[in-house]
Amino acid sequence: MPRHQSRRPRSASSVAGPIVFRPPVGRSAFARLLVATVVAGAVAAACSGPPSDDTAAVSRPTTAASQAAGTPPAARTPAPTGTPKATPRPGPLTLSFAGDIQFESQLETRLARPATALAPIRPELSAADLTIANLETAVTTGGRAEDKTYTFRTPPVAFDALAAAGIDVVTMANNHGVDYGPEGLRDTVAAAARAPLGVIGIGADADQAFAPYVVTIKGTRIAVLGASAFPDPTTRNYPAGPDQAGVAAALDPERLLAQVRTVRDTADLVVVYLHWGIERVGCPTQEQSSLAHDLAEAGADIVVGSHAHILLGAGRLDGYDTFVSYGLGNFVWPNRNSAREITTGVLTLTVRGRTVTSADWAPATIGVDGLPAFARGEDASTMREDFAGLRSCADLDAVPASARTAARPGG
Repeated sequence: MPRHQSRRPRSASSVAGPIVFRPPVGRSAFARLLVATVVAGAVAAACSGPPSDDTAAVSRPTTAASQAAGTPPAARTPAPTGTPKATPRPGPLTLSFAGDIQFESQLETRLARPATALAPIRPELSAADLTIANLETAVTTGGRAEDKTYTFRTPPVAFDALAAAGIDVVTMANNHGVDYGPEGLRDTVAAAARAPLGVIGIGADADQAFAPYVVTIKGTRIAVLGASAFPDPTTRNYPAGPDQAGVAAALDPERLLAQVRTVRDTADLVVVYLHWGIERVGCPTQEQSSLAHDLAEAGADIVVGSHAHILLGAGRLDGYDTFVSYGLGNFVWPNRNSAREITTGVLTLTVRGRTVTSADWAPATIGVDGLPAFARGEDASTMREDFAGLRSCADLDAVPASARTAARPGG
């Protein structure tokens, strides 16, 4: 039965069948290998017993071509006689979110060794079941810079560095994803198609740009969408269209809201990562608040965002179960900014069903090397209090931290 949104707590339920969508550009070699491994494991499990609920697999659509080829369905083991076992309830999940990432200036040289480029921050990024961030750059070595103050580009090996650091999905729906014009956009879409992680929010057309990244982890099917609601030259000049490559532009949010409603019917958990807000303004705008409420009504369970280059409040949206983080600030970024712009961290949410049960903030400060250095002890405690205080102008309710944070040195 299709789900529908509610202002009250909602229970998780299993969803039959794969979600069918045009794959986003992040359907990579790594994802294909992961799917092949899971499929092989599922066949073996059919002979040996029930599968573990710890399996993570990227779901793939059933295509007309595969049906026409006459591929037989996997053999099913006859159901045992006697009292059937109850279907286990999906276990709690952890999802981590980080803010803006680019590889300009002193960060560029780190890509010479992508496997270790971001090694100092891998422990924080790889600990969760799923980690999502914002990649704020064109992925190309060519193209012509757009006529704007700041333009960023990075070679495709950046995708390898991000995957090696433990990031599973990046959104490129932002104001720098097409910094190097049509040629750079073509290169970016092509590189994303080969990337070893999911890439959302950009594509060869609107269907691809708005397509979700879908993965099943511990029995929970998660759909992740990316879009830009920031009015800038990128969303105005390069919005993905029916026959036009570009970013998932949500200046008019109806396409995004419709996509949320669509994936809500077949996903257990719906996540939206947005580019929105005003740079260096620490409280959400009325437009952000309205869009957050509209997304909650459409069925989004988690809404996170970036663009302001500083942190904004995070918590449960008043009157809803939806968790909203209005701004995650810079994350991997050349350090030439103010104290507010180098204050960052990783937000980790524990989710059971559709409800965020705890929210943990691992605070950090971006160093001269452009990488975040995570705080410990009393510094971490103070920075967590500061982060919690950002809710005061965001109309968000607190969500308790988990025992993991309480166990850290300094609380």
